[in-house]
Amino acid sequence: MGKFVVKETATGFKFDLKAGNGEVIATSEVYTTKAACLNGIESVKNNCVGEVEDQTVENFETVKHPKFEMYTDKAGEFRFRLKAKNGEVIATSEGYKAKNSCENGINSVKKNAPDAEIEYAE
Repeated sequence: MGKFVVKETATGFKFDLKAGNGEVIATSEVYTTKAACLNGIESVKNNCVGEVEDQTVENFETVKHPKFEMYTDKAGEFRFRLKAKNGEVIATSEGYKAKNSCENGINSVKKNAPDAEIEYAE
């Protein structure tokens, strides 16, 4: 089962969503307060049901929010970002060499986020 790990940083709080195997599948921005970070987690749980907008193909079909946007970064790696109903980015992925791996990451968020426990990093 997945879990959200909340961590304090020099400038606030952020979370990582980890799969059952401990791999990080999505990361948040840095929030100024712990409460805002927890709201971000709730937003991921509520919005991870969105469709995938595959921006790696020409003439891709635009999907309504909430959605996962799959795109290619400057290094040519595949990434995704989860956008809430209001269009805000609420979680991002690492870079993947293969598109299939990125799709697996999205599916892992959909599977793990809704019931994920919240724990706090030391």
